[in-house]
Amino acid sequence: MRILLIEDDPATADYLAKGLAEEGHVVDRAATGKDGLFLALNEPFDIIVTDRMLPGPDGVAITRALRASGIATPVLMLTALAEVDRRVEGLEAGADDYLAKPFAFAELRARIRALARRPAPAAAEATELAVGDLRADLLRRAVTRGTRPIELLPTEFRLLEYMMRHPGEVLTRTMLLEKVWDFSFAPTTNIIDVHVSRLRRKLEAGGEPSMIRTVRGAGYVLAPALGAGHG
Repeated sequence: MRILLIEDDPATADYLAKGLAEEGHVVDRAATGKDGLFLALNEPFDIIVTDRMLPGPDGVAITRALRASGIATPVLMLTALAEVDRRVEGLEAGADDYLAKPFAFAELRARIRALARRPAPAAAEATELAVGDLRADLLRRAVTRGTRPIELLPTEFRLLEYMMRHPGEVLTRTMLLEKVWDFSFAPTTNIIDVHVSRLRRKLEAGGEPSMIRTVRGAGYVLAPALGAGHG
């Protein structure tokens, strides 16, 4: 695979580039956010690995710019920031995964392989989903409930898309972590609950009945209007 590595620390960049090259990958390097963004916007990559804290645009700004430009290349964000909100910010900007420093190279390798396994959208796949009065246009990434448009962040859109593909099914937190975030483990955060709560508020912002029900001890169900309560 061709991997873009955006890392301003020379020692870390050398270590990661060497390890990735030994795995058979072609690695392009950038030491600043400006150079990294330029490469990401103008060259084809299979995966982008970027530090969160960078001179110039940081990893979050880079990811937002890529998604706004319609570039869907998987992004793995490296961060030394332990705060949950900082990690959530990166995911909401459109990053596909994050890895907290310090980390073992074996874990980085596993995360990259997991991102590479994500299937490309099928050509004949439906481009619009509907559950009750909720509509999602996958091409325009536009969501409406009735006639009301709903603005969603990238991670919220991926979460809603997965739920709309499985209406009426109980989706466990483990399933959501694996399918939406591609985590094969449960991080010590309430990231799922936070995102579901935000999504639920946006779906009900116009005073509509709830569509997301919490199944205690199990997970969540998305279905046509279930009534005013959340369950």
